[in-house]
Amino acid sequence: MTTERFQAMNARIARPTAAAAVAATMLLSLSACGGDEPAAPSGKVAIGGVEIVKDQKLHDLLPEKIKKTGEVRVATDVPYPPFEMYVKEGEAELTGLDYDLGQALGAKLGVTFAFSPQKFDGIVPAIQAGKFDVAMSAITDNKERQKVVDFVDYSQSGSGVLVAEGNPAKVTTLDDLCGRKVAVQAATNQLDLLKEHQAACEKAGKGKIDIQTFPKDSDAQLALRSGKVVAQVLTKPAAGWVAKTADGGKAFDLVEDPAAPGGYNASPNGIAVSKQLPELTDAIQKALQSLIDDGTLIKIYNKYGVESIAVKEATKNAAVD
Repeated sequence: MTTERFQAMNARIARPTAAAAVAATMLLSLSACGGDEPAAPSGKVAIGGVEIVKDQKLHDLLPEKIKKTGEVRVATDVPYPPFEMYVKEGEAELTGLDYDLGQALGAKLGVTFAFSPQKFDGIVPAIQAGKFDVAMSAITDNKERQKVVDFVDYSQSGSGVLVAEGNPAKVTTLDDLCGRKVAVQAATNQLDLLKEHQAACEKAGKGKIDIQTFPKDSDAQLALRSGKVVAQVLTKPAAGWVAKTADGGKAFDLVEDPAAPGGYNASPNGIAVSKQLPELTDAIQKALQSLIDDGTLIKIYNKYGVESIAVKEATKNAAVD
């Protein structure tokens, strides 16, 4: 996996209401593109090293049409690491945090979560049109989107800080970036975060952050590798994935600020569910809570280096805007 693919991360977080804006207008006529990736069949499934079995009580909560077909149709925008990725370039097989979580939920509910790639802006309209039952695509839960879909919230995503292996500059919080050179991708929420923090730096008498902007995250990471900057600010999920995978996990570290476990200015990500299927929303929420309680959720997140963004409770429509 090349670091160039991580640049899509900031673009999506920087446009949290894009799909809602489209959804508020006329419905788009969409069809599933690319080969559908069927989830693992119902029965015993191993996810994150944990064997998951069907919970009959949760299965009974599902809408009749889902129980009849045995399938939940899932829209997702690929690639968007670490949430959704292709196992191999040019092939249809999927992987990623959302995909693994979908398989775990499907196993718990005793149905198949069948993923189909869709363009991000078309996902919510496609759910409204009845082409999909849910979407799992790191979608920010906000009040605008809640007008047309319901959310079961499963993570908190904000901005994170990536540093060189071993954290030689001893960066532990945003305040430690004051008076230092810091890399960030241009035109992102992370750039806005650094600009907004300048006042706090000046108030503390530490000097302003020397913000170095780059067209792509990969360019910012090259600057960090070469020691031209002490840190890079990007979305925390992307930062965690880069830290875990670049050079086999030996190039970078992710800064964990206890005051911002989900990242700075974190917002909830939710599984979007059709408002026509309230029973499905309820079933997914209870199944997610079960995965939280038995530790499966944390193991899935740990696989992708982002365990700190996992929620401790499965909430519904928990937007913070």
